[in-house]
Amino acid sequence: MGMEMITNVSEYERLAKEKLPKMVYDYYASGAEDQWTLNENREAFSRILFRPRVLIDVSHINMATNILGFDVSMPIMIAPTAMQKMAHPEGELATARAAASAGTIMTLSSWATSSVERVNSVGPGIRFFQLYVYKDRNIVRQLVKRAEMAGFKAIALTVDTPRLGRREADIKNRFNLPPHLVLENFAALDLGKMDKTDDSGLASYVASQVDQSLCWEDVRWLQTITSLPILVKGVMTAEDTRIAIEYGAAGIIVSNHGARQLDYVPATISCLEEVVREAKGRLPVFLDGGVRRGTDVFKALALGAAGVFIGRPVLYSLAVDGEAGVRKVLQMLRDELELAMALSGCPSLRDITRAHVVTDGDRIRRARL
Repeated sequence: MGMEMITNVSEYERLAKEKLPKMVYDYYASGAEDQWTLNENREAFSRILFRPRVLIDVSHINMATNILGFDVSMPIMIAPTAMQKMAHPEGELATARAAASAGTIMTLSSWATSSVERVNSVGPGIRFFQLYVYKDRNIVRQLVKRAEMAGFKAIALTVDTPRLGRREADIKNRFNLPPHLVLENFAALDLGKMDKTDDSGLASYVASQVDQSLCWEDVRWLQTITSLPILVKGVMTAEDTRIAIEYGAAGIIVSNHGARQLDYVPATISCLEEVVREAKGRLPVFLDGGVRRGTDVFKALALGAAGVFIGRPVLYSLAVDGEAGVRKVLQMLRDELELAMALSGCPSLRDITRAHVVTDGDRIRRARL
């Protein structure tokens, strides 16, 4: 199947599976435990339907938006995903170039196989840095400083991972970073490799290094060591939204970590409205998890998201076709969003309203009336 035959984002998954070593594909593809949430992240989008408006001038569609003060070409950004050189030799560098050429934001994982400095060296681009807080706070201080020095514009603090979720394929495969690769941000600190175990090597690494005592006070501490805005990634409830605002978060990413942490949490698209309602416009709310179509992006925007982040599609397209693959995924999502906007009667993002979609909740409320 030649590249020119790829017509949607999901097709990259099967091609990546054919191409990648089993251990690597399983690591990227897996969800936690029964993978109920993994399936639901997609399924929940399919239950949201459109209420298109007609006879509106859609000869010019504008998808440009502003994220934390940065102008981007579209509300579709790249989520942090670990160890991208397992997918392709250029790894995060290819992803960074693709994001920059698409005029959008890339979030670099703490566990990247390319350092913040190397990623910065690919050239201009708006980049965020995803942070795991290690037990040794000097490591955190150093890492945040390095990200700041390397021109990263925000910190996406992952808050749903005091321990790693149970991903059974990784346990079966005894997942470990391939020997020729290293977690480059930690190489100088001698934390760039995982120990061999009978379990998932990553699960053991997290248990030994990541701070399980992380709490809201630490969000405040983070603001004392950096002037960068802090996005709290992994909030699913109104309660935590209220607290995030209280503790000075610059934004929230509604995320269930690609369904890789706690299984049987709802899909992120199902949690989005609760968070948006509590935020009351005081800070932007973003979403990741299960976005595979421009229609998914439109649905998230209609339910109040300021933008979405994509994870696995980047890994799969990177595996299949490197930088060009990632560019193509971003282009396909952009084209599909543009079409969904035109066919819904929305010439710009601000024209997309809650009235453009119907959810399960709406149907239930309507039936009661």
